Amino acid sequence: MIYRIRHITRYEYQKPVSQCFNKAHLLPRSTNTQRCLERKVSISPNADWQREHKDYFGNNYCYFMLQEPHRSLEIDITSRIDVKPSQPEGSLDLGCSVAEATARMVEAADEATLMAREFLLDSAMIRANDDLRDYAKASFKPDRSLLASVREITQRIFEDFTYDPEFSTIATPLDEVLKHRRGVCQDFAHLAIGCLRSLGFPARYVSGYLETLPPPGQEKLVGADASHAWFAVYSPGDGWFEFDPTNNNMPSGQHIVTAWGRDYEDVAPLRGVIFDGGGKQTLDVSVDVARV
Repeated sequence: MIYRIRHITRYEYQKPVSQCFNKAHLLPRSTNTQRCLERKVSISPNADWQREHKDYFGNNYCYFMLQEPHRSLEIDITSRIDVKPSQPEGSLDLGCSVAEATARMVEAADEATLMAREFLLDSAMIRANDDLRDYAKASFKPDRSLLASVREITQRIFEDFTYDPEFSTIATPLDEVLKHRRGVCQDFAHLAIGCLRSLGFPARYVSGYLETLPPPGQEKLVGADASHAWFAVYSPGDGWFEFDPTNNNMPSGQHIVTAWGRDYEDVAPLRGVIFDGGGKQTLDVSVDVARV
């Protein structure tokens, strides 16, 4: 399946901004299951300097700066992505067991496992703790498949937590999400990652897009889509597997990856600084994910 993705971010400032510097993680990456066919970045007003780079995790990002006064800023990114289905749902009683995965994470010396170990460490927005471990441990029996266990905790988060965009911001602490059992996709991805790291399993945060389809007989609204977040877990000897606790599934075909990192902080869609002005500002984001 080929998708066309358009992501438009608009800022309106109360007072003119003299200059700004920005970093955008909005350029989909190529992976084993998707290939970026083309992408176009348009910035208005025109950027005085603009470059594309890869970060530590191999994600593509765009860095740009404006050095002329401006009252608005628009970043318009259009991509065409070829996505092939993967990870079909079904029995996950395969791969190493929970006990085997725990031992291999300590003993294995292959490159993939050594590289995965950095995703065991605490990050800016996710810290392993006893509360997360206690919530998750019922799903992780020593002789059970690690992947089947992760699939169960994915389902539990889906069933135990309420999707509530009014409850949290990206700065809401993870312990508040666990306490009130509410949040959005970023919170649920962080929660699952925190559970897995607390048990000794590497997990990473994945940002991207999810194709949404309108109800039967209705047209899809322009700009109705949104960025999305899920997580991936590393199974020693088997590789990385993705899970989406917001939708209780394993991404396959309709999830488009933009970037991955330790948590949201590593792959925030847009971040930067402005100088001399701005005042009150408004933000408007429009996302369209369409099959070509």
